[in-house]
Amino acid sequence: MTSRQPAPLLLAPVVLALAAAFPGAAAAQSNEDLLKELRALKDKVAELEKKLEAKPATAAAAGERQWGMTPEQVAELNRVAVKAEALEDGRDAAGMKLLKISGYMDPTFFYNRAQDRAGFQFLNRVADDGYNYDNSYFGAAVIDFQKETDSGTKWRLTLAPNRGVGSVFDGTSPVHEASVSVPLGDLQTRFIAGQIPDWSGYEYLQPTLNKLITHNLLFDFTLPTAYTGAGIELTRGKWIVKGVLANVNAAKKSSSNKTPALAYRVDYSKGEFQGFGFAGMHGKVANFRALDDTTADGVGVNPVTSLPYSTRDTMAHLFEVDAYFIRGDVTWQGQLSYGTQKKAAVTADPVTGELRDSQWIGLSTLFAYKWMPRFETTARFDYLRNQKNGGGLLGYTGADGRNGIGPDAAGDAEKGANRMALTAGASYLWDLNTTFKAEYRLDRANLPVFEYVKDGLFKKSNQIFGASVLVSF
Repeated sequence: MTSRQPAPLLLAPVVLALAAAFPGAAAAQSNEDLLKELRALKDKVAELEKKLEAKPATAAAAGERQWGMTPEQVAELNRVAVKAEALEDGRDAAGMKLLKISGYMDPTFFYNRAQDRAGFQFLNRVADDGYNYDNSYFGAAVIDFQKETDSGTKWRLTLAPNRGVGSVFDGTSPVHEASVSVPLGDLQTRFIAGQIPDWSGYEYLQPTLNKLITHNLLFDFTLPTAYTGAGIELTRGKWIVKGVLANVNAAKKSSSNKTPALAYRVDYSKGEFQGFGFAGMHGKVANFRALDDTTADGVGVNPVTSLPYSTRDTMAHLFEVDAYFIRGDVTWQGQLSYGTQKKAAVTADPVTGELRDSQWIGLSTLFAYKWMPRFETTARFDYLRNQKNGGGLLGYTGADGRNGIGPDAAGDAEKGANRMALTAGASYLWDLNTTFKAEYRLDRANLPVFEYVKDGLFKKSNQIFGASVLVSF
């Protein structure tokens, strides 16, 4: 068993080291003096260690008081926190959480040479004189409500009195869109249902998303107005696919019509600046060629056999492809469309009097350039080939002197007019919520199908001018 050595013996090496380093000092000092100095040094080290250990606690205490708030300020902060929590609870209880409200209005001035009229258009009823290229969705006041629940379900109600899709196919409905979107398992797979405006083409219905005032010929005359039905929407990476089984341009099916139509759209975003999409619709839609206001039941009568036509809804097939390139100050958009509808041509068979199929093909392209961040100019060209069986487009199944559809009244009834439109416009962003727009448009046809109401003559062209102020929030 080893006994402990006394302290002097333990310090011997230290003493020897000091003596070697300072031989003069070692000789002058005794062992007792060295021990005193070492004890003093040890006490000093212990004191320093205690100070180091106390610093974190001191820093923490200082951190708690680093705001330098007085007790009154702390109490006020607590009151603000309680009020904020109460406001959040009240918002959630009232259903205001994740609720977005937006809207716009665009009073519009319009001049139409052939129609011999000039003046403002705002909130006028579409049902009064029908949907025409000089009386589409501009001149509206719209409010849009969008709500998303915590589960991811989306609810949307858009009201557009006299100017929405409901006014176009119903005549009196102020509802432009009423739709729901319910996630199925994940937010990228959704069930959709309700009244949904048509999604075909590169142009949007809302003036807030369009560079010009009027729409292109394909938008106005070859695409459905809205769908009432249900379907699926899928988002997979750069692809968005949606489709519905629905009524086309009708809130409910009429008697003896039970077959829904299939409508779909596919979009692909190739990158940040470009992409493409295509859309189609296949199914039975209203055939206005079979209607006749002179008969008691409104069903058209074959002029050869004097028998009523058998149906009002007939099969239609529509398909279009569109693309875009938007980068910096440059915007390009384009669209190609094809369509046909059974027994919906303007001209019946000259021998049997039976109705014949309508068919059309068209293109539209738009180019815009921003000369400065607030000022942009736009040019658009449209062409619509529609001469088969006297012409005829979706919902336009008779000679139409206002829109330039159908055959020349004094020419060959078998050939409809091919239509063209060239539009130039400018827009100026006054502030973040206000845009001023101006537009000049030249419509032409290869036949004299535009009626000039002032003298009753028919010509091959017409000119219109429009200006609007668009205010949105």
